Amino acid sequence: MIITADDFGLHPAVNEAVELAHRDGVLNAASLMVGAPAAADAVARARRLPSLRVGLHVVLADGPAVLPPAQIPDLVDAQGRFGSAMARDGCRFFFLPHVRRQLAAEIRAQFAAFAATGLPLDHVNTHKHFHLHPTVLSLILSIGREYGLRAMRLPREAGAPLLLRPWLALLRRRLQRAGIAHNDYVVGIAHSGGMDESVLLATLARLPAGVGEIYLHPAVVSGARIAPSMDGYRHADELAALLSPRVRAALDHVTARRGGFADVLAAT
Repeated sequence: MIITADDFGLHPAVNEAVELAHRDGVLNAASLMVGAPAAADAVARARRLPSLRVGLHVVLADGPAVLPPAQIPDLVDAQGRFGSAMARDGCRFFFLPHVRRQLAAEIRAQFAAFAATGLPLDHVNTHKHFHLHPTVLSLILSIGREYGLRAMRLPREAGAPLLLRPWLALLRRRLQRAGIAHNDYVVGIAHSGGMDESVLLATLARLPAGVGEIYLHPAVVSGARIAPSMDGYRHADELAALLSPRVRAALDHVTARRGGFADVLAAT
């Protein structure tokens, strides 16, 4: 079992929660947004926590880019932020070669920024699971190999919408063909922003077989104070769940092997 915090680096309150949840709770891993406002603070905390497994959270929607707007004008606004129109942007990634070249440059810049931290690359995933898009996945696989990519998140959750299932199957096949390790299932999509103690305990009571990843969005404050798009998120409740003795006891009961992707997948 891999317990991951997404959006590491987004806000100091997220970074504080990641440190607390790893040091005193059940958190094993965190996914770093290298271009986010508090990324430097996140890296400093990670260096103090050598057992925290850190991966790259590639941001291509609803967040900041690493490259300046002048280099990727077709991807970001004047402030250097990606928008939230993922269907439109996905079409542009696929059909427009000049947009795809800018996309490749930004993905490479994010991998390079992670490499510059000196942290081992435990895994890669994307903000809002944009790597379900075949063009995004292709670029991450080709560029990521140069930076030590070995594992990626498969966002396959029980009850996934029918529309997504062919894309999930394609993603899984492509990861397997590329020799990239991945989890068998994930928990965190249906209850995103609300992974509190009761949800975690219910999840742990009915785990499927295989390597699982449970991902959360912990912080010491909640909602729009972290980001405008997270107005309904209960970040502090998710932190409390990660610190819960009941959750720890349930995890100890159902699985003996926990860690980051490198730890868990190496043991399978």
